[in-house]
Amino acid sequence: MKSPLLTLPGAVPAEGADEGVAAHYGDLFREQRALADGTGFVDLSHRGVVAVTGDDRLAWLHLLLTQHVSELPVGRATEALILSANGHIEHALYLVDDGETVWAHVEPGTQEALIAYLESMKFFYKVEVADRTADTAVVHLPAGSIADVPEGVVVRETPYGRDLFLPRADLEAFAGQAGPPAGILAHEALRVEQHRPRLGFETDHRTIPHELGWIGSAVHLQKGCYRGQETVARVQNLGKPPRRLVFLHLDGSEVHLPGAGTEVRLADDGPDGRKIGFITTSARHHELGPVALALVKRNVAVDAPLVAGDTAAAQEVVVEP
Repeated sequence: MKSPLLTLPGAVPAEGADEGVAAHYGDLFREQRALADGTGFVDLSHRGVVAVTGDDRLAWLHLLLTQHVSELPVGRATEALILSANGHIEHALYLVDDGETVWAHVEPGTQEALIAYLESMKFFYKVEVADRTADTAVVHLPAGSIADVPEGVVVRETPYGRDLFLPRADLEAFAGQAGPPAGILAHEALRVEQHRPRLGFETDHRTIPHELGWIGSAVHLQKGCYRGQETVARVQNLGKPPRRLVFLHLDGSEVHLPGAGTEVRLADDGPDGRKIGFITTSARHHELGPVALALVKRNVAVDAPLVAGDTAAAQEVVVEP
């Protein structure tokens, strides 16, 4: 979905997974500071939107998701995963129930595969699943925002701000009164600062929830059976995940920002040292400078100095080894 807000002054289109919305509107750090101060908004209208209706919607989703949602209160935001049979992460959903419909936004382009899976699991349950991406746009208001939300718009409120499920036809009008726009790069920089993983960025084909700190926030350990639960329980009770998410402070004297996939090594091993991880997301933060999230081997010492490509890096623990 190509956003109409790409016509706003200064808009520079994003590339890759976030194609369709603005990367920035001319001043990355100003946009970050505005979001950190609780002003402005982020156009996330490229994200997929899935709606589940029917009397059985919560009980049915409870059987499929990693999160406890059978008694999800109206208006309470949550997040959940769908795992493979081997416990690897396949989908991440950001949910809210409005009393009649469960609304979820998901990574751009993943809604079709998600809906195909959900449809295959309906059986005799009274539920309907719909792709609402074409008529519903996700807009993010940062924490502390006092922007007015149009009447009737479904809101998903989190500690990081509010996600609005806005009629797509109203997107331009909303942008005109919601304050200065901030691009996806500003949103991503704050996500990295907050240590929040993102499907397709911090995940690969073998990622399990424990590696990213999704236990608790997206995976409930006291709920009933769901696909992949055996792996979750086994790692939780008997073992440790093979990798862990870390936050990196990168050497600010380097002009080049190491991108996703850049190999991470132990600094003491020198340039020919073995790979012990890789960058998943990197960003330039308005206060912290260049930062990144990375996946490293679990047994890497938490105080070990690292190198990402040719860039020195100091780590902060996100997931305990």
